[in-house]
Amino acid sequence: MKENCSHQVDCLKMIQLILDGEATEQQLAKLQINLESCQPCIRMYHLEKEVKELLTKRMEKRCCPDELVATIKSRILSFS
Repeated sequence: MKENCSHQVDCLKMIQLILDGEATEQQLAKLQINLESCQPCIRMYHLEKEVKELLTKRMEKRCCPDELVATIKSRILSFS
């Protein structure tokens, strides 16, 4: 098992994609292979997963006022 990871930044990006449900099958397979041998990536995966779960549980979901949504949309469209 590797104790050091020379590609932690790339692994973190891939972990975040996977936890957000945006990773491709190829990315998922690549990370699974990496997690079999890379201790730092295993720890990083578990930490990111826990943080995401905690944030999801703690965030209060509120509806956004229609006026605010309209303002944001109009500003986005003005940049296009």
